Amino acid sequence: MPEQASLASPSTLTAEELAALQALRSAPGWFDRSARVLGLAGFFGLWQLISSVVLPRLDANLVTLMPPPTAVLAAAWELILSGDLFKHFWASLKREMIAFAYASVAIPIGILMGWSKTAQSLLEPVFEMLRPIPPIAWIPLAILWFGIGDLQNQFIIFLGIFFPLLINTITGVKNVEHNVVRAARCLGASEMEVLTKVVFRAAMPQIITGVRVGLGVGWMALVAAELVGATSGLGWLISDARSVLRTDIILVGMVSIGAAGLLIDQGLRMVAKKLLPWSLAMTK
Repeated sequence: MPEQASLASPSTLTAEELAALQALRSAPGWFDRSARVLGLAGFFGLWQLISSVVLPRLDANLVTLMPPPTAVLAAAWELILSGDLFKHFWASLKREMIAFAYASVAIPIGILMGWSKTAQSLLEPVFEMLRPIPPIAWIPLAILWFGIGDLQNQFIIFLGIFFPLLINTITGVKNVEHNVVRAARCLGASEMEVLTKVVFRAAMPQIITGVRVGLGVGWMALVAAELVGATSGLGWLISDARSVLRTDIILVGMVSIGAAGLLIDQGLRMVAKKLLPWSLAMTK
C-alpha cells in the first residue's frame, strides 16, 4: 500500500504528466458533454412534438402561433440567404459595442468611489437614485432627445450596462485585502501604483463579472429599445415580423438574440481565463 501511494504521489510525476493530469481534471468529462447535447436534443424534440402533433389536434391555428423548429430553421435559412439576418444582427451588435465603450467610464468612476469615501459620499446618492429606474422607462425621453435611430438605442444600452459595471467595480475595490495595500505601500509604491497595480488587478474578477452582467442587461435593453424606436436590428426584425404574423421569423429573432448573448458571455469567459489565470472564480 505505501508503494502504491508513492507511485500515485504528485512528487513522483514528471512535469508533462502533471500538466496532463491537470488538463484531465479541468476538462469537462464526456458525460457532461453528452448531457448537454441530450438536454438540447430533448428540448427541441419536445418542441417539435408539441407543435407538429399536439397543437394540430387541439386547433390547427395554434401551429401558426407556435411553429415547429423545422419551420423556424426554414425561416432562418430564408433570412440568411437574403442577408437580412446578418444585417440586423450586425446593427444590434454594433450598438452594443459602442454603448459598452461609453459605459466603460463606470470603471474609473467605480474605482474612485470604492477608494475614496468623499467621492462615494458625493456620487452615491445620485447614482442610487438613478439606478432603480429601468432602462426601458427612459425610452420615451430618449426618443424625444435623440430621435429614432442609433443614438437613442445606444443611450438605452448605456444605461443597462453602466450601473451593473459601476456597482461591481465599487464592490471589487472595497473587497481588496487591506494587508495587500499596506504591503505595497511599505515596499515604496505610490498611491497611483497602488491603485493601478494592486487595487485594479485585485478587483478585476469583480469588474469582469460586472462586464458580463452589464452586457447581458444592455443586450436586453437594446432589444426593448429596438422594438419601440429603431429601423434595424434584431428587435426591429421581431417587431416587423409581428406586424405580418410571421411567428417563425419572430422565433428566429429570439433565438438569434439568445445565441448572441451566449456567444458574448462565452467570449468574455475565455478572455477572463487568459487575463486572470490566478482567479479561481474566472478559471472554473
